[in-house]
Amino acid sequence: MGERTGFIGIGVMGAPMARRLAAKYDVIVYDIDSSKIESIRNTKIAASIAEVGKATSTVMLSLPGSEVVREVILGENGLITSMEKGSTIIDHSTTSPALSQEIAKSLENAGINFLDAPVSGGEKAAIAGSLSIMVGGNEDVFQKNLDILHTLGTTVVRVGESGMGGVAKLVNNLIVGITFVAVAEGFALGTKSGLDPAVMYEAIRNGWAGSKVLDVSAEAMLQRDFKPGGTIDIHWKDLGYALTLAREKDVPVPAAALAHEVFKAAKASGRGRLSQPAIVQMWENLLGIEISGTK
Repeated sequence: MGERTGFIGIGVMGAPMARRLAAKYDVIVYDIDSSKIESIRNTKIAASIAEVGKATSTVMLSLPGSEVVREVILGENGLITSMEKGSTIIDHSTTSPALSQEIAKSLENAGINFLDAPVSGGEKAAIAGSLSIMVGGNEDVFQKNLDILHTLGTTVVRVGESGMGGVAKLVNNLIVGITFVAVAEGFALGTKSGLDPAVMYEAIRNGWAGSKVLDVSAEAMLQRDFKPGGTIDIHWKDLGYALTLAREKDVPVPAAALAHEVFKAAKASGRGRLSQPAIVQMWENLLGIEISGTK
């Protein structure tokens, strides 16, 4: 079994996570887009998923969705075919909890450990190593991997068995998605009514409306900077997973359903690759306003 740590998926979140790991561990990386790997120094670059699996005792993933995760782990040339018994896969992607449970069962049969460990905090937290990590899986496997998880996050909590990390992340993103919509609506209403957006933000930021979502949204709107950490496309996808889970559990989530439609509209309008606060542009276009200024 290789002693290296593997990292697959060098995207907006995966790149800074891999860089932090490479500062402490012997890391081998892979991404289907080889150009993304150029920013990750002090690592070995793999030519395939199988090469990562054969060279490592632990592989960490940061991938865009359930089907990609399934293929990377369980596919014809997936990690399940190349990793040895006793090795571990840690999936930091946001996926369907049911998929995580399916993967955990398949890997258990192959003698490979699995933790679903989605993250929250965005690109800035990934760079700083201050992510919140919600972990599902076996307690012993979790404890053995605490050190490497704390390389990436300051809050690392095991929330239950396999799939429960994904449930926690979907709850997180459900709340965050609804709040992004509430902030966009509120700032549109205030601006249209004559309030200066920057002054309005200062007035409400330390009241009950205060939140990280408000702070991130206000900075993006006021500076007109919608460069993504997270994106509208990704949040729309995550809200869809949450709605699927809610249907499976027969839980009414009307606010989440409405937020999903708002993100769908923003995606359809061509804003999918922008950061989540860019949903406000739909209100701006409708009302003939621009929410901008200096905090």
